[in-house]
Amino acid sequence: MLPLSVSELNKVISDLEIQDITTATIRQIVALAKALEKKSGESFIHLEIGNPGLMAENVGIEAECKALQSGVANTYPDISGIPEIKEAGSKFIKAFLDLDIPPKCIIPTVGSMQASYTLMTLLKQRIPGKDSMLIFDPGFPAQKHQAKMLGMNCVEFDIYDYRGPKLKTKLDELLQDGNVTGMIYSNPNNPSWSNFTEEELRYIGEAATKYDVIVLEDLAYMGMDFRTDYSLPFKPPYIPSVGKYTDNYILLISASKIFSYAGQRIAVAAMSPEVFYRRYPVLDKFYEMPNFGECYIYGVLYTASSGVTHSAQCAMAAMMDEAANGNLKFIDHTKEYGKRASKMKNAFLSNGFHIVYEKDGDHDISDGFFFTVGYKNFSGELLQKELLRYGVSSISLKSTNSTKDGVRVCVSLMTKEDHFKDLEARLKSFNDDHK
Repeated sequence: MLPLSVSELNKVISDLEIQDITTATIRQIVALAKALEKKSGESFIHLEIGNPGLMAENVGIEAECKALQSGVANTYPDISGIPEIKEAGSKFIKAFLDLDIPPKCIIPTVGSMQASYTLMTLLKQRIPGKDSMLIFDPGFPAQKHQAKMLGMNCVEFDIYDYRGPKLKTKLDELLQDGNVTGMIYSNPNNPSWSNFTEEELRYIGEAATKYDVIVLEDLAYMGMDFRTDYSLPFKPPYIPSVGKYTDNYILLISASKIFSYAGQRIAVAAMSPEVFYRRYPVLDKFYEMPNFGECYIYGVLYTASSGVTHSAQCAMAAMMDEAANGNLKFIDHTKEYGKRASKMKNAFLSNGFHIVYEKDGDHDISDGFFFTVGYKNFSGELLQKELLRYGVSSISLKSTNSTKDGVRVCVSLMTKEDHFKDLEARLKSFNDDHK
């Protein structure tokens, strides 16, 4: 029965040995929600995990099946990527970002998670004394954890307080000591769904060049700022990118959300030529390889996975190629998330909640894959726990290193009309009991 009692909730948290619910991993929260479902006998509303809520693009499935049937399963793929994915990646990036990245600089990875982890490994090594990552908060919790696992120092700030010209001043303050080797952010942002303006991307790019910092721009939700139509390849408007303002960038483009292809763990790391071909004395000596790009491919990626699944590369290549040709309308497909977000925001707002990260400059944030909510003066921990009692599972903004109180809402698993009705009913019950 819902709502669960406080003692019932705390007992399950204790049984799972979760020390702090606000800093628990997303997978821990999923496990907690599953255990509470058994306890209550009712299904929960799962707003915590970002599994795609759309069918995988059939173009990829067909290409992967064809590749397997042709016999690629018994052959190691080229560690640097099969020719098809490198060509398609270069074409795709030109089509939607208007950036020129040659095929040689397109490198497949086992999802963007592997890309960020392995790139941080190399970034930490490239210049003695540059051993810190600048992490834009709030952010994807796993990326901060990756930096910590690698023994990197983390320099962090909450972007909410430093939009517009304030960002330029803050970046100068954080980078002037010279110990930051890389910075990482997602755009649109996970969890806030805020999007950097062109002005802000210019500040980031100029700072990266000035202080010799390499930007990891995570485009997991590429093109999903639905306030602007980015769906037409090779035609403006193009998706904004820091690549317009610096040569010190690496793009992380994953198939997981844009093509709903999360299960096959496929992405590309797309390096600017200036990053790929740059030489570092330390890397020359350690890897005995001529440049950053080859140190990454043959020195780091090889030891991490010995390559990316052959058939998955074929799928990614086909999807990017068809999208660039205008035959795969992936942005039109993902607009479904914006429709779900609009309905869900209305449900929260009509029941006493407020949007935490609500603005991009003077504009309301886009409706998309995520948004953030708070309730009155509730702490993030209290709100997360209380929502769990009512059968609504989310993650605390504290786990994303936000300075704000609230929780992150993911819309992807709201796939049925009954889900929206249940959410509305549970939020109403929550609000009635907490007025």
